[in-house]
Amino acid sequence: MLKVLCGCLWWVGLTFGTIAHATSVVFLNPGLSTETFWVSYSQFMQAAAKDLGLDLRVRYSERNGQNTLQQAREALQGPNSPDYLVVVNEQYIAPQILRMAQGSPVKLLIVNNALTPDQVQLLDAGKYPNWIGSITANDEEGGYLMLKELLRQHGPVPAGETLQLLAFSGAKNTPTSQAREQGLRRALGEHPQVHLRQLVYGEWSRQRAFEQATLMFKRYPQATLVWSANDEMALGAMQALNGSGRTPGKEVLFSAINSSPEVLQARLQGRISALVAGHFTLGGWAMVLLHDDASGVDIQRHGGRERQVRLFQLIDRPQAQRLLDLRNHEGDGVNFRALSAQGKPATYQYPFSLKMLWK
Repeated sequence: MLKVLCGCLWWVGLTFGTIAHATSVVFLNPGLSTETFWVSYSQFMQAAAKDLGLDLRVRYSERNGQNTLQQAREALQGPNSPDYLVVVNEQYIAPQILRMAQGSPVKLLIVNNALTPDQVQLLDAGKYPNWIGSITANDEEGGYLMLKELLRQHGPVPAGETLQLLAFSGAKNTPTSQAREQGLRRALGEHPQVHLRQLVYGEWSRQRAFEQATLMFKRYPQATLVWSANDEMALGAMQALNGSGRTPGKEVLFSAINSSPEVLQARLQGRISALVAGHFTLGGWAMVLLHDDASGVDIQRHGGRERQVRLFQLIDRPQAQRLLDLRNHEGDGVNFRALSAQGKPATYQYPFSLKMLWK
């Protein structure tokens, strides 16, 4: 009886010891707590954390950089510091957090918006040994794919004729916005028959894009293509076009990035002609990296310190329906543990991809 009791106590102690020492992670989410993209992003992270045995806490800045800095200060200098802090270089805020982290045992991972080359040079990355790297999506290619698909959907342009394009970029001082815009300009360079009439910064906001588009459609009534760096701005511009008596997907073709239910429905209905998505999974893949780092894996051997993952892909109508069907359960069928580099050869590369949701 005593042996059984001792055995039970040992098992309970082992179990609770494991729970007590679960690797802790805080994610400073730069978006709104009601913002579809950032909520789904965090949900996918939580699914990964649960599967990997990580203790993840998400804090939203509500689109306020000062909130992010305060939250970083609390995480780095407070009494309950996590093992890892995950941050986004939204509005170029990451260098301030890296400096704040000097002398702290907390390790930092940057997601979505990596440090810019200028920031890396000014910071001297060697001074920040607790910065373990960054993981971003192929934003430049995402911006490029959108315009290429818009033109494919439009069809050939007769010789001597031109197409007029309006563009809605995100935030001027955010790397992902800049990269998507670079992709747009690369595609424009391949199609001189397309004239970019105006590019504005919609700050990722539906209302701002609606107001901007209302004026732009009056200024450029011959515009037939609209490129948008996210779904909210595309939906705002589409609302403005409806107000002018024209129909999205018919008189004017629209593109967007993201996979909110509203934009997926618009893709199914043909009101969005070119849709690119996949980067909402980035936070989940970041959890795999943190799990491996905490387990003693040299994650830099499997992709480098600053890794870019080809997550963006064009979403056709069947894929839009599949994403809708998976809504709020995108991570349920993903075996995140199987993606770990633990026990894998040195040549192993993490196979992160949107396709993993559909296996």
